[in-house]
Amino acid sequence: MHRMDDAFTLLRQAADLLPEEALAESGWTAEEVRDDIRRHEWERALDALTEIGDAHPVSVGFWERLAEAARQMMLDRSRRWCEWRAWEVRHGTIRAALTLVAAEEGLRRTVFSGDGRLRPMWDIGNRGADGERELSIATLWVENAAELGPGDTAEVRLAPLTPERWAHLRCGDAITMYEARPVAGTGRVIEVVAPRPEPPATA
Repeated sequence: MHRMDDAFTLLRQAADLLPEEALAESGWTAEEVRDDIRRHEWERALDALTEIGDAHPVSVGFWERLAEAARQMMLDRSRRWCEWRAWEVRHGTIRAALTLVAAEEGLRRTVFSGDGRLRPMWDIGNRGADGERELSIATLWVENAAELGPGDTAEVRLAPLTPERWAHLRCGDAITMYEARPVAGTGRVIEVVAPRPEPPATA
């Protein structure tokens, strides 16, 4: 959608989509980000825009511009995060506190990367017509950590393959992660945010 624009233009467009009062937790303002862009501090500007976007409701287009800018800058993890956040705007957010089973109790012996590449199965309470448990697939992003390993606990974000199958979840619901037959981890939902409708296009 925005691949014809260079990173400079994409970052400037993303900054222009922010309200003037937008503020990152670290104190960055939208105007300070524009100053960074003009000074060609593009990686710093990308970090600031991402932080502001995480703190304020923003559009799919905002995240798509940042994702393409990150791709051009060869910042793979940043690109993955911005693509993830664009998906959440479209489909909603599910966050959970997850604890992986210890190495001696499960199949996993090693850590995995937390940047949205692992796609385990989950028991979220769905049952088939025969009453049997039905597992659902969701990709997993680990917050505030690059990796997660056996016995570790972290807050995670989930991107379901079929979001409508997860629509019944509420805060406090228990979920169970599977990578194979044994349980791989147990979690409890801590946040559910509905998809955010896109504003109508202006002439």
